[in-house]
Amino acid sequence: MDLIKTIEEQQKDENSLNFSVGDTVKVHFEIIEGKTKRIQIYEGVVICIKNTGVRKTFTVRKISYGVGVERVFPVYSPRVIKVDVIRVGKVRRSKLYYIRDKVGKGAKVKELIGPKAMAYLEASKAATKAAEAQEAAIKAEAKAENAAAK
Repeated sequence: MDLIKTIEEQQKDENSLNFSVGDTVKVHFEIIEGKTKRIQIYEGVVICIKNTGVRKTFTVRKISYGVGVERVFPVYSPRVIKVDVIRVGKVRRSKLYYIRDKVGKGAKVKELIGPKAMAYLEASKAATKAAEAQEAAIKAEAKAENAAAK
């Protein structure tokens, strides 16, 4: 049991969870299709954060062509390049499953405004800058691999 915990601790990255439930985020996710790699951006509202340790996941919900779409991302996955916080949400619950039943304005989350929100966004942007360097490296590597495959 202790061996598993030590391996899980090595996998964790302390700065990867720079958002909370209710925030509107852009998740930059690496997709591998055959020999090509690309980064897909998925934007939506974080409706829940589940589990602890390396198994921690978060669910992002967006409305695409009038249909609600949810996607679950592992927090510590190497495929999640970065998570940008677009808006800080003001919520009083840890799980926002009630949004699934709402339509239009009812499905919106109020925005947190003030110095607390500004400090939160600044911390998020600082963590994002570190991830941008990693994203640029992945893009360069993918470009080189795609050119070599041709």
